Amino acid sequence: MIDGPYFVLTVLGVLGTGLVAGVFCGFSTFVMRGLAALPPAQGVAAMRAINTAAVTPAFMLVFVGSAVLCAVIAVVTFVLWPDEGTAELLLGSALYLFGSFGVTVVANVPRNEALLRLDPGTAEAAEYWPTYVREWTMWNHVRTVASAAAAVAYVLALT
Repeated sequence: MIDGPYFVLTVLGVLGTGLVAGVFCGFSTFVMRGLAALPPAQGVAAMRAINTAAVTPAFMLVFVGSAVLCAVIAVVTFVLWPDEGTAELLLGSALYLFGSFGVTVVANVPRNEALLRLDPGTAEAAEYWPTYVREWTMWNHVRTVASAAAAVAYVLALT
């Protein structure tokens, strides 16, 4: 079983990736459905406001902090190569770094930036909105599953 400072890092990894999974799950299961039900101008305006409000120190600490923590766990695992939990630790780190953080950077953020460039009341925004909701939500499902799976992998490393 993992112990000492390594145990603390892994428990923090479980907490961070699990919290992020919960946020993303909420968006996938009800926030995006609610926004999609609004008229396009209102949905675009609301999502733009959410995207702006999301970049708070509290959320960024959990989201980016978890990425840093996962990277540290991966490096420490490669250096120390523990007798137990190695595969689970590396898998958890990879799932979060690529499936959550990486997907955010290459899939969700570019869509958010495209939405931000649109005036909510325009025909262009109304035309883009259904595509945005479908694609953004699909990639958010990936982030949700990857973050949750990372938390599970870290829990398995502790057992």
